[in-house]
Amino acid sequence: MTASRGIILLAHGSRDERWREPIEAVARRVRADDPAARVTCAYMELASPDLPTAAEALIDGGAAAIRVVPLFLGMGKHAREDLPAQVEALRERWPAVGFSLARIVGEEPELVDLLARIAVKS
Repeated sequence: MTASRGIILLAHGSRDERWREPIEAVARRVRADDPAARVTCAYMELASPDLPTAAEALIDGGAAAIRVVPLFLGMGKHAREDLPAQVEALRERWPAVGFSLARIVGEEPELVDLLARIAVKS
């Protein structure tokens, strides 16, 4: 990942501050695995920053491309409808920035395998 690319880890959000801990742990892990990664967290609701605010911070920091990674297990309304509309709004607001939307993590075979291993672990 080059210095001009950013990653937004997008999660649902909660009023409970402890809920954010695993999301922020993923961000720390990404930074550890790729020190050049410019990664931030964002939330659909009930927590901040929201997606546009997180994108703006990355862009202000020099990001020319941003990958939004939805940390959702299932394909609910947020992932199916709200998120694509929000990413399209980002593209309209910042047409010079390349925005890409990853699949929800719950559709990634590696996560399904990991969850299954956790379920049967003794």
